[in-house]
Amino acid sequence: MFERMQRQFEGELDAPAALGGGDIAVDVADRGDEYAVIADLPGYDRADVSVELTDDALEIAAEHTEESETADDEFVRRERHHQSLSRSVSIPGPVAADGAEATFSNGVLTVTLPKASGEDSHRIDID
Repeated sequence: MFERMQRQFEGELDAPAALGGGDIAVDVADRGDEYAVIADLPGYDRADVSVELTDDALEIAAEHTEESETADDEFVRRERHHQSLSRSVSIPGPVAADGAEATFSNGVLTVTLPKASGEDSHRIDID
């Protein structure tokens, strides 16, 4: 909740966010044997999105560039639009990184992260 309040406060001070740049809306679900991270990325294609799993967080980034050109007898106009978003999502528990999968459909990114089983743990002896 604190992170959400912090993002909202920073978003109010960030002019591009106030003009529609915004943040990536994310849901994190616990599905028993896996976590699912669902992120809304409307207007982006699969090639525009990258996902990286770090020790305890999922890093989502999206970048899109668009150009258009219009010409008639009197005016020539060329517009460029570039937008990039990124978000770091804390994962509530340990996951098995080698089993992670991601799908992207209709502007929605879904990342499934299998929970790490007890077999993946490592006992550390105390001296």
